[in-house]
Amino acid sequence: MNVEDMVLISIDDHVIEPRDMFDRHVPAQYRDQAPKLVMDTDGMEQWTFQGQVSKSTGLNAVVSWPKEEWGFDPTTFAEMRPGAYDIHERVRDMNFNGILASMCFPSFAGFSGRFFSESPDKDLALIMLQAYNDWHIDEWCTEYPGRFLPLALGPVWDPDALAAEVRRVARKGCRAVTMPELPHIEGYPSYHDLDYWGPFFQAVSEEGVVVCLHIGQGFGAIKTSPLAPVDNLIILSTQVSAIAAQDLLWGGAFFNYPDLKVAWSEGGIGWIPFYLNRCDRHYLNQRWLGHDFGDKLPSDIFREHSLACYISDPAALKLRNEIGIDTIAWECDYPHSDSVWPGAPEFLMGELESAGCTDEEIDKITWRNSARFIGHDPFAIIPREQATVGALRALSPDVDTTVRSRAEWRARYETAGSR
Repeated sequence: MNVEDMVLISIDDHVIEPRDMFDRHVPAQYRDQAPKLVMDTDGMEQWTFQGQVSKSTGLNAVVSWPKEEWGFDPTTFAEMRPGAYDIHERVRDMNFNGILASMCFPSFAGFSGRFFSESPDKDLALIMLQAYNDWHIDEWCTEYPGRFLPLALGPVWDPDALAAEVRRVARKGCRAVTMPELPHIEGYPSYHDLDYWGPFFQAVSEEGVVVCLHIGQGFGAIKTSPLAPVDNLIILSTQVSAIAAQDLLWGGAFFNYPDLKVAWSEGGIGWIPFYLNRCDRHYLNQRWLGHDFGDKLPSDIFREHSLACYISDPAALKLRNEIGIDTIAWECDYPHSDSVWPGAPEFLMGELESAGCTDEEIDKITWRNSARFIGHDPFAIIPREQATVGALRALSPDVDTTVRSRAEWRARYETAGSR
């Protein structure tokens, strides 16, 4: 396959939420209580709500920064590439990178909506969480039809409200919700507790909504040495996906809810062959423990329920059939530090060809699996011939990819005037 003929859907990217996101979506009587973006004493913006404070860290938006400036220190809009928060610039950056459609995870709200779940007034938090979802679905994802896959937050503190929100956003065309990998890390029941999570599992199953478990929330499960560098968390974070898979597979959710669909967002795919081999061996060898998966193996059930999302996994791609070729989906991760921008098509094709993937397998990994799993027709609005890497790149050939320091971005921002 020629690189220019590829079709790319990125099933995991991120948005830095713009300042005015709540302005048109919070009921008038609550508008003065909505989350606000305020400047701190160091000149960095931060979101505040009911005592909760959320800043954007440097790793959230490092695209176009020199790598020596990456880090966890706070950053601000003035220092970011505009594609991080400006929908028009985002689409231009997507075009230049050959990406047809993108699913964008939250930033200040947290991958599992923790900004709202830790707020003391849960009634007010629910109103603001719904406003967040309305902004994301009705503004960010509709400005450019066919270019974005909506993703909702859920009120994890109330299983009935959670189920209701799933059904509400599904009526708006949203087919994905982001949830904690390991809810017990935040003090909620684990996914083993089907009584607590039952209304949610039932709702997503009936509505065809994918549960996205993005790495990061479950960091608390990794107990490293006090001397360990942060590299330990970054490298080992994908192993939390295996723990979450274990909770859902052996805890009964997958078996009891046959239509439940889970995307292991940014979890990679390298852990899956060993995990599935281990599950099957354990199941067949340790029958005294009483688990019963009927006429299927645990690996069969995992594959039926899962979409495994990866950025770069050259060795694991060689085991694509053991993983399940219909299970694997690619992601770009723009604008995070793991993102592949602006040369994603060439980078991706290099790994796929090195693994010996056929054209059919390339199509499955780059767009077909994601589209099928989430129930998305990528060519309903944009014809196939206009959706390829080559066609999209032709729309925005003048995108500036210059690497600039944070200070340089700030100077450009101030010269252009605040957005």
